[in-house]
Amino acid sequence: MNTLRDIAIVGVGYSGFSPHTRGLSFKELMFEAARRAYDDAGVDPRKDVGSFISCTEDLWEGNSIADEYMPDQVGAALRPMCTVTADGIQGLAMAFMQIETGLVDTVSVEAHSKLSDVLNRDDVLRFAFDPVFARGASRSPYFLAGLEMNRYLYESRNEREACAAVVVKNRGNALLNPRASYGERMSASKVLRSKTIAHPLKKQEVSQPTDGCVVLVLSSKASRRPRAPVWIEGIGWSSGTPWIQDADFAQAHYTRLSVEMACRMAGVDEPKVDLYELDDTFSYKELQHMEAVGLCARGEAGKMIQQGRTARDADLPVNPSGGSLGVGHLVEATGLHKVLEACLQLRGEAGRMQVNGAKKALAQSWRGLPTSSGAAVILGVR
Repeated sequence: MNTLRDIAIVGVGYSGFSPHTRGLSFKELMFEAARRAYDDAGVDPRKDVGSFISCTEDLWEGNSIADEYMPDQVGAALRPMCTVTADGIQGLAMAFMQIETGLVDTVSVEAHSKLSDVLNRDDVLRFAFDPVFARGASRSPYFLAGLEMNRYLYESRNEREACAAVVVKNRGNALLNPRASYGERMSASKVLRSKTIAHPLKKQEVSQPTDGCVVLVLSSKASRRPRAPVWIEGIGWSSGTPWIQDADFAQAHYTRLSVEMACRMAGVDEPKVDLYELDDTFSYKELQHMEAVGLCARGEAGKMIQQGRTARDADLPVNPSGGSLGVGHLVEATGLHKVLEACLQLRGEAGRMQVNGAKKALAQSWRGLPTSSGAAVILGVR
């Protein structure tokens, strides 16, 4: 008997989604998103939620043992709470496992970004690199993205212009998303004329920071909740080598393995879904991840983009929300944002960017430079 369908996302809440939320602290963003999620799920966090999970990283918070500052604003004071120093979908996986064990029935998962408080984002990112072999390789931490992009395009034979087409598509989709900060009508030539960050990566191909918080409520008692549940049909995660000198820049193995794990849980050979929310921290990453999730064969992602087959109103929409390029980069909350957008689509609440008839979705995340760590989740409604 497959018990995976017994766990569903029954409540969603979010706050912020702006490049600058000067009037709100990260705690206030968390409180607002949590209150909305609990109202949406029809639960009292002090009585109905058995466990709480926060996805946070000391480096981005600016202080050590940052998890000590997380419980109060999500209703978890003196309650079971743990911190996952990873992307939001990996936090979702921990919540899923806690419920599967029978330990609890309902779990709250939170992730947030307050990047407007980080004055030296590049320095923080550089600090994540291995200090002996990698940190001094370049003054810019984006050198790794440039190397990977160059190698990926060479190995896959995707055209350079296809990466620019990703930006054009996602920034255009973002114009329809009220949570998006970087929506814009633009041409591929404008993308390619922008400043070079790390050859061949251009400034317009790098997702820009934004503030925001996402809270999701998972439960095995979905039938008792007021909202239509979004079932977790399969979830998977994978981490590769931390040594960039050993990494395979040509492929996103972490995504392929994550999707394979999710498919095994879902009892399917491949994800057959109506829309994809894939990581697009950099433009080439969307192409790389399209191939890794099995949406197309290796080297075919660029053609699909350029032919319009992944447009919001096409048969295989990818990032109808606008992705990180259109909405903004949310560090550890990036994965939960992908899940949030997928849930709104499956619940028929995506507004002007609604994909008609969407019943299944795949959300995928990458933790970002310099990692080879990611996760994926297959979602569905009945």
